[in-house]
Amino acid sequence: MTSTRESRRTGAGTIRALRAGPVSVRLNLRVVLVACVLCGVLLGAMALHVAFGGTPMAYPDVLRALLGDTSNPRTHLAVTEFRAPRMVAAVVVGASLAAAGAITQTVARNPLASPDLLGVTTGASLGAVTVLVVAGGGHAGLSGLAATVGMPLAAFGAGIASGVAVYLLAYRRGLDSYRLVLAGLGISGLAASLTTWILTLGDVTSAAQALTWMTGSLNAKDWATVQPMAVSAAVLIAAALCSGRWLLLTSLGEDTAVGLGARNGTTRLVVLTIAVLLASVATVTAGPVAFVALASPQIARSLTSAVVPPVGVSALVGAVFVLLADTVSANALSVPLPVGVATAVVGAPFLIHLILKYQRRLS
Repeated sequence: MTSTRESRRTGAGTIRALRAGPVSVRLNLRVVLVACVLCGVLLGAMALHVAFGGTPMAYPDVLRALLGDTSNPRTHLAVTEFRAPRMVAAVVVGASLAAAGAITQTVARNPLASPDLLGVTTGASLGAVTVLVVAGGGHAGLSGLAATVGMPLAAFGAGIASGVAVYLLAYRRGLDSYRLVLAGLGISGLAASLTTWILTLGDVTSAAQALTWMTGSLNAKDWATVQPMAVSAAVLIAAALCSGRWLLLTSLGEDTAVGLGARNGTTRLVVLTIAVLLASVATVTAGPVAFVALASPQIARSLTSAVVPPVGVSALVGAVFVLLADTVSANALSVPLPVGVATAVVGAPFLIHLILKYQRRLS
């Protein structure tokens, strides 16, 4: 009964947002304003990340290196070949996970329905770890091929397979949000168990590399790895932005959405495919970085007072989140920590807060 009242409240708000009127205009202006502010914050976070992503550098030296000044070869090399790729990777990971989380939370009408909890990132991790452990067993050529071609393909394939499995298990004459979360938890647990088993099959070196990757790390990123992932993420986020109106319609109940012209089956399949691909891109780039997809859309929704998490604003929040987390993890202790550790430290309390908040709302 309480979930029905919540759905009706959300549906009424969505219908009002779809109508052309003063309220809709104010909300759109607020979204644009928040997006502009976040773009400025993102630029500042990028500069901070490049300057303090290791040994601190002065901002003028960083700017000159980015503009092509080679008068200081060591600074130019450090900025352009080591820190800049890592900074772009952080933006790609944060934006991709946050956009994927905004899509899944909107479609499922559940703030807990992120790729982390739906088994998508865990499934992608299973595919990648399988290649790292099984194909990386001591042969340098095979290991290099696996890292550049096999691992991304395996992660994409396993991520898509996990998403399809969750969707099929959750769909019963409609997509129930609670069933979706339960199916996602089941698939996630299965993938995590298989990943642990795969780790026992490899040698010590391959298992250690896989475990380091599984914590969510941006270390040792180069342009050859980052560039294709950045292009893929940009295309997928653009596709998600173009499907914004249809994505908003899917947040309604089946009958209401169909009455407003939505083709629910096709629309959900398309947008969920985009979300799975985005989560897979992020996982291939840095491993399973926890809680970004869960927290960023809800922060974006609070900032914009939107009915559902806006994809573009969520992507900006996610990018800032990962940049700041990676900057802090690189400087907080004498030994740099993987970015996944920092996001988990922030994200775990946020998850508890989110659960308590919605329990109070539904009581």
